[in-house]
Amino acid sequence: MNSMYDREAVAPLWKELVEVGVDSLTTVEEVDAVLKENTGTTLVIVNSVCGCAAGSARPGVALALQNSVIPDRLTTVFAGVDREATNRAREFMKGIPPSSPCVALFKDGQLVYMLQRSDIEGNTPQTIASHLKTAFDNTCTRNGPSVATEVFQKAFGIDADPACGSTFKIKQ
Repeated sequence: MNSMYDREAVAPLWKELVEVGVDSLTTVEEVDAVLKENTGTTLVIVNSVCGCAAGSARPGVALALQNSVIPDRLTTVFAGVDREATNRAREFMKGIPPSSPCVALFKDGQLVYMLQRSDIEGNTPQTIASHLKTAFDNTCTRNGPSVATEVFQKAFGIDADPACGSTFKIKQ
């Protein structure tokens, strides 16, 4: 399947998540290697080029990953770019209609929490983070944050360019 978007054009949309410790899964094999793991917790972010991904989902996930407890594995697939990998990840989200962006939390191979696009649209990053932090607190055991505060601030606060819409200043 061909990508709907130019990889170079969307690279900054990956970078936001990678900078806070999230691994990009770009192939079916990479998705299988992570999601067939039946121990521990795994976060899967289905990334997107849309405004709610830029304004709420990615910043909300990044903020949630500053929590004192986070998932063992932090991953993302990119809808419209790595379509096979995204479709494969969605196969593990049984009974959930496909949407992007969305955020799924798995424990011991089972889907235990889901934020769909309808849960993300119109919400602030702080609201998204609050929902995710509650899920992390109830499900996860790995010590957070995913990256040092300074790294997080650089990725999502310092030198943010409000004109592009992909990053912004988060006030804590």
